[in-house]
This record gives sequence, structure tokens and C-alpha cells, in this order.
Amino acid sequence: MSDSSPAKPLRIAVLISGGGTTLRNILDRVDDGKLDVEVALVISSSESAGGLQYARDANIPYVVVNRDEIASAEDFSAAVFGPIRDADVQIAVMGGFLKHVLIPSDFENRVVNIHPSLIPSFSGKGFYGLRVHAAVLEYGAKVSGCTVHFVDNEYDHGPIILQKTVPVRTGDTPDELQKRIFDQECEAYPEVLQLYAEGKVTIDGRIVNVEE
Repeated sequence: MSDSSPAKPLRIAVLISGGGTTLRNILDRVDDGKLDVEVALVISSSESAGGLQYARDANIPYVVVNRDEIASAEDFSAAVFGPIRDADVQIAVMGGFLKHVLIPSDFENRVVNIHPSLIPSFSGKGFYGLRVHAAVLEYGAKVSGCTVHFVDNEYDHGPIILQKTVPVRTGDTPDELQKRIFDQECEAYPEVLQLYAEGKVTIDGRIVNVEE
């Protein structure tokens, strides 16, 4: 992600498994003129994913790649990233994509994800959805938040791009904490994509630099 002059608008693919709230948020920001990206492709791990309707409504091409129908992790990766390459996508955006996928070398530091905690806390395999927020509350943490990071071949492990914090309140339930963090996720993800579209994101090893 060292290219300081990405094409405009930034061509992205959004990978989904369910309702597509991240996809909807991105499309809303684009429609409002607040995000300089083009959603060139949607990849879904399920034919029944509700988020596919957003792709249909916006006339965005989509591909369904069912992990259960593919023998190996390598073949699954090829099935996911083949269409992404064909669509001339610059960045792949994980939007609630629940299947682990190997990142090919040509997409190193070109796949991003958002996690509902402050990585490296409450992250890794098995930490998703309300499980994350329940663990935060059980541990007694005073702050939580969300993390936008690059994706590598380990769960929630790639270099951190941006984090936003949320206070943990006395008496919080996992649902209440999740809602407040989700509000920040809806700001953080478009912010990162716009920074990259403006050529303001560079990476050196695990250190991600964001131009002010």
C-alpha cells in the first residue's frame, strides 16, 4: 500500500456473508459524495446473504463462492481472488466475510478488515460478534472500540491502520456495547478507504503511516 497515487475513484471489492451492513454503509457514503470509491464487485460466501440485494439494487456485479463446495483452502482463495483480479480491483474490503481465506501474494496489504475490539485485545479465532463484547465485559475492560487492519493469513493479525475507542459503561450489556462500537465502525471504515483513495496511507513492515 505504498502507492501514493491510486486510481480515482478507488476500485474496491466488498466481501460479505450476511446482511451486508458494511456494503450498505459504503454505498450510502458514495451516494452522499463523502467517499471516492467505486464498488466494482461483491463477493458473497452464501447465495442467501441478505447483502446481495444491495448489490442487485446498485447494479453491482456479484459472485457467490461457497466454501463447502471447494476442496482446499488454496482453491477457495483462487475462487475468491480470481474475480477480484478480473474486476481490476485495488482493495478488497472484508464486510462481515465469515470464511477464512488465504491472501495471495499479489494482494498482500491490499485486503482490509474491521474488528470490533482494540486489537490485539479480544481478537483472533473465535472472537466475533457478541462474543467479543461479552469477553470485554467479563474481563472488566474500561475501554473498547474497533480496529481497521490489513488482512494476512492469521486471524486479526495484520498491520493496524486505524483504531477508534469507545468507553465501557457500568451495567453495559454486550448488545449495548456492540451498538456503540458499530456506530464507530460505520465511521472508521469509510475514513480508511477515503485516506487510501487520497494516497495518504503507506506501510513499512507492521507500521502503517497515515498522512495528516
